[in-house]
Amino acid sequence: MSVTGTRIQTYEDFVKVHGLLLAASGLPRSLHYKLFEKLAAETFDGGAYFQVEPCEEGRQRRLVLTSDSMPEVSNVFLVDHAWTFRLADAYKQLQEVPGLAQRMASLMCVDIDLNSDAEDGDGVSQENNSKLNAMDVIENEINDAKVKGCDAVRWVELEELDVDDDMLLSLDLSSKFPDLLALSLCENKLESVEIVVQEVTKFKNLRALWLNNNPLLRNCNSHMEEAIVQGCPRLEIYNSHFTSNFGGWALGFCGGVYDKDNPGCVNQSDFQLQSVTSLDLSNRCIRSLVNKAFSPVEMPSLSHLNIRGNPLEQNSVHELLEVLKGFPCLQALEVDIPGSLGDSAIEIVESLPKLTLLNGVDASKILETGNHVIDSILKPRLPEWTANEPLADRVVNAMWLYIMTYRLADEEKIDETSVWYVMDELGSALWHSDEPNFRVAPFLFMPEGKLESAVSYSILWPIRNVHNGDECTRDFLYGIGEDKQRSARLTAYFHTPQSYFIQEYEKFYQKLQIKNLTPLPVKSSSTRHLCCSDGRPLHVYTDIPQVEEFLTRPEFVITTEPKDADIIWTSMQVDDEMKKATGITDQQYVNQFPFEACLVMKHHLADTVQKAYGSPEWLQPTYNLETHLSPFIGDYSIRKRDGMNNLWILKPWNMARTIDTTVIDNLSAIIRLMETGPKICQKYIEHPALFQGKKFDLRYIVLVRSMKPLEIFIADTFWVRLANNQYTLDKHSLFEYETHFTVMNYRGRLNHKNTPEFVSEFEQEHQVKWLDIHERVKAMIRSVFEAAAQVHPEMHSPTSRAMYGVDVMLDRSFRPKLLEVTYCPDCTRACKYDTRSILGDGEIIKGQDFINYVFGCLFLDETTNVSPL
Repeated sequence: MSVTGTRIQTYEDFVKVHGLLLAASGLPRSLHYKLFEKLAAETFDGGAYFQVEPCEEGRQRRLVLTSDSMPEVSNVFLVDHAWTFRLADAYKQLQEVPGLAQRMASLMCVDIDLNSDAEDGDGVSQENNSKLNAMDVIENEINDAKVKGCDAVRWVELEELDVDDDMLLSLDLSSKFPDLLALSLCENKLESVEIVVQEVTKFKNLRALWLNNNPLLRNCNSHMEEAIVQGCPRLEIYNSHFTSNFGGWALGFCGGVYDKDNPGCVNQSDFQLQSVTSLDLSNRCIRSLVNKAFSPVEMPSLSHLNIRGNPLEQNSVHELLEVLKGFPCLQALEVDIPGSLGDSAIEIVESLPKLTLLNGVDASKILETGNHVIDSILKPRLPEWTANEPLADRVVNAMWLYIMTYRLADEEKIDETSVWYVMDELGSALWHSDEPNFRVAPFLFMPEGKLESAVSYSILWPIRNVHNGDECTRDFLYGIGEDKQRSARLTAYFHTPQSYFIQEYEKFYQKLQIKNLTPLPVKSSSTRHLCCSDGRPLHVYTDIPQVEEFLTRPEFVITTEPKDADIIWTSMQVDDEMKKATGITDQQYVNQFPFEACLVMKHHLADTVQKAYGSPEWLQPTYNLETHLSPFIGDYSIRKRDGMNNLWILKPWNMARTIDTTVIDNLSAIIRLMETGPKICQKYIEHPALFQGKKFDLRYIVLVRSMKPLEIFIADTFWVRLANNQYTLDKHSLFEYETHFTVMNYRGRLNHKNTPEFVSEFEQEHQVKWLDIHERVKAMIRSVFEAAAQVHPEMHSPTSRAMYGVDVMLDRSFRPKLLEVTYCPDCTRACKYDTRSILGDGEIIKGQDFINYVFGCLFLDETTNVSPL
């Protein structure tokens, strides 16, 4: 971004300073001058054209055009940023900035329960005082039946009336309503399975029973349902699910034929299904649709059918398709894909040629695009919270549905951490559409011509003709197609078909199970001692200060010219471009191996290990989100379904020092964090081994002489890195760097712990032998490099020698877990502190000799202070 440093006074100045930003925004050139005018005058005139309206029962808002019309690319609007922050600061700001949590909670619709309390005043208690009791409701039902001239009450709703077991007995419902067809006892205080079964099974004609949200459902098993179904032989609906006895009454209920006002008759044989045109059977736990009532004979007019969320495991795909083919008017079908009708939308459409809509998508479009998994009717994710949850917590959970991001950069560098922001109430009311009528882009206005003076806005403009009353929408995933997993990424905002992602996870998991690499044999050294034929010392070129200062052996001498060196030891990548610029040749020794990215880039490391071993216990479940988002969502969904821990850590592919690394359990957040750069998502080690209550990890130094044959060594000491705070899984602590991260060299307080002291105190604290742990760590590290050697034989190079940092964590069973492998690791502590070897007789290892024994091992075939792996 080029800036002039002069105050913006004219349109020409504006374009000169903001040219790149204008191009990046995508704003049509015809609107540039109008944008300049509004920025210069700080004109926020959206309120004259739009209105924010509540939707989804007040849990979301939408933006509606109130002006008569707005032609495509006819205007541009400024949208203010209500909150701008770095992710690590979010929770603290919500707690400390006056009014921020309140405004964000209102904007994100997570304060509606508080608002209703405020509006009602003492309304809650008044409601309780005025609430009818169960006897009042029963008397009213009997009186209403008499007024209507009905011979009996067939539908009774006793909901939220504090009915407990004793009250249920005293009500004696079966004697008052012997011909009852439907009974709802939802949200009461029923606890006794025996009493409920005893009273309910007195109704021999009961078709539907709802006991939802009663205490007895928390701990009861399937025996209660079996007893009720057996005792009520005509029961078709139990707790909103269909029983195996379902028939015309249950179908009529879902088709709008039967309800409280028209419950049907006890012995009615004609169930009036002839008129049913639309039938919603979603989430009814139906196991078989092959049923006498579910037939074209009973429902000849059926045109729309929804069977989502049902297992239907008792029917084959062919069997179901044959049943559905029989409905002459069936035009619209909603079904899980993959699911009971298979895993291909194309095959469903081809099997049911009368269909015009499948999951809301035109059948002809499905055949034209060739998409096997489709769905246009996705329910939006809405924030969830508990009544006592603080506003700041609610906002942190909900904000992933609203926040957007950008990263600052100038001519010299890009900012290491992204900026997140929330648009104001108008901008945040724009909801998603795959075919939007507006576009939004962030824009930095620099009134002084410098980045320091920048003010961030979003700009909004119409990309279609919009008319009065139309909802205004934007594409949340603008520019992201299926090649970048668009459908999966929509899961951040919508409830996408869970069964599809679980199936993708199962495929991924099964693939991992078939890997089993044969260990490489450990061979004696085959690399040759490096020396110059004329007896002169080896010339070393380096750009690393510790090597310049501490490589003091007479066998080596530092040179400032790369082309004159025998050994190139650099932190930069030695590629063809660098070789050409510096004169480096293929005959010179270099401290890096070809394609070592398979170890030092996190996504390649996971891929290398998974290709070699599948899912070894020392590698946490790991997904490259750029390629395996779908199986990750499946894994997350299974864990959530089964009540398992769902805490994950997101790591950028190739960033060090925990930059842009996040620990989080929110699925929307994990998907949204892909926007700040490519990442892996790895299951967080929620129960690590602790040292005096604090989290720690271990840095091992591995020296590689050869990849073929594999010849590697491990330094006889390691370095422990400690978090500063006591470890906790409290959700607020996830924002605390010094609780969950251990790299304090660059931020936080560095508390150096001498290795022998750590080992001694750790053994005493946990009553373990460190040498046992050390052997397990060595075996794991050997396995990592064996994987690289066998999966990527292209790493072999006779003129490569390298040092790697391997970071390891222990779980609470003291089993090692691989964190990452680092190229050219920071050796500041290794050179600064003397220590004792944890092996042998515990001899002193001087920090100033560290570089000398590294070079001795790699180039002179020595093994001082290192051990072969």
